Amino acid sequence: MLPSHPAPLSTAAIGSLPHTQLELALQLALRLDVPTLPQLPRADAAEYMLPQALDGLPGLISEADGRTAIDPARWQAGAGALAEKLDRALEGEGLEAFEPGETSCRAWKPFVWEVEARHPAFAKVQVTGPLTASWATTLTDGAPLSTRPAIAAQVVRLVLARALAMTRALAGAGTRPILFLDEPGLYAFDRNRPAHRVELQELTFAATALRQAGALVGVHCCGNTDWSALFELPLDFVSADARLSLASELAAGSSLDAFLARGGRLALGIIPTNVAERMPVEDLVASALALMGDKRAAILSRSILTPACGLALRTVAETEQVFDDLAQAQRLLRTV
Repeated sequence: MLPSHPAPLSTAAIGSLPHTQLELALQLALRLDVPTLPQLPRADAAEYMLPQALDGLPGLISEADGRTAIDPARWQAGAGALAEKLDRALEGEGLEAFEPGETSCRAWKPFVWEVEARHPAFAKVQVTGPLTASWATTLTDGAPLSTRPAIAAQVVRLVLARALAMTRALAGAGTRPILFLDEPGLYAFDRNRPAHRVELQELTFAATALRQAGALVGVHCCGNTDWSALFELPLDFVSADARLSLASELAAGSSLDAFLARGGRLALGIIPTNVAERMPVEDLVASALALMGDKRAAILSRSILTPACGLALRTVAETEQVFDDLAQAQRLLRTV
């Protein structure tokens, strides 16, 4: 029987890597305690988070830097066919069609094969979350997606189908899936805005559906947000840059305590991914421990360790150093 959660202080990654050679990227991703699907946008811009998540959406236009827009006329022409396909998939028929394609994630199939061959207890994948997919994608005239509710709704359903398809594939490979919804857009979340509170329910629905499908579900936000709102969601992990956000997460107080008490875990982005912020690992660990104070034991017993964010914009050498630093941080924290 597979364990329910990774061991405390297991290592994982956020996802993106700077490699153009698939084999080297897979080797690095498989060094982690929790093997993590590599996304390789330097090799193909289709692997940036938004184009990858929305692959197959009619009228999708992707730029070389990963920005996306939707042509409403082209969307309208293909929306009906995609809606029928989504209906069937979300009812359990043909879900595999929404697994990442070879052009949008060339590591996907090889990663699943490696998982099946190696039998890790857990494997982690990630996909753009429903809020960021909706908020960061515009129409071709620059209008926000919210001005076309039917398009926004299909974007959310597509993201969910992709996440469920990845979950099912990993479960079929004999591992416990960990799926992170990547939500950098949450830095703009404001619970005082009624529309935002309604949209947050999309994240609740997606997390609930994925957990019912057998995944452990996390949300990653690389900026500060309303952490209390996240801790109140049905999540297994909340992931953040520890240097930037750990103090703010701890300031959530009773919301954090309740999250941990019901089995929630933090994904501590303990190693900065901004080269300009590189510090000795001992200093990073000492700083994090000082912030934790009397919550140290509770947090460390319910945390995994990751780099602070994705690494696609770093060099391969810098990325390897981040992974080495991550392993060193794990060794230090395990002696606490």
